[in-house]
Amino acid sequence: MQLKTYSNCYAENFVGKIKSESLDHIIFVGENSLRKAVTSYVEFYLRERNHQGLENTIPFPDEFVGSSEGEIKCKERLGGLLKYYYRKAA
Repeated sequence: MQLKTYSNCYAENFVGKIKSESLDHIIFVGENSLRKAVTSYVEFYLRERNHQGLENTIPFPDEFVGSSEGEIKCKERLGGLLKYYYRKAA
């Protein structure tokens, strides 16, 4: 029973984040648009967003993360609702 409660807090936290950071700001036309938005948010969450529980590191970063040289670029998801800044590889 303890494991279920422990896992549930992470699920509730994720659902709260996805709702407040993206889904509450979008009007969906159907199931496909909802699925596309959730998929895009999960990619952002795992590959671009810093995680405070992991000492502000990204769990599955792309190869260009952490570069200190190159032009700064902005990657937008969900029509600019989610933004990620990175340096373009030299």
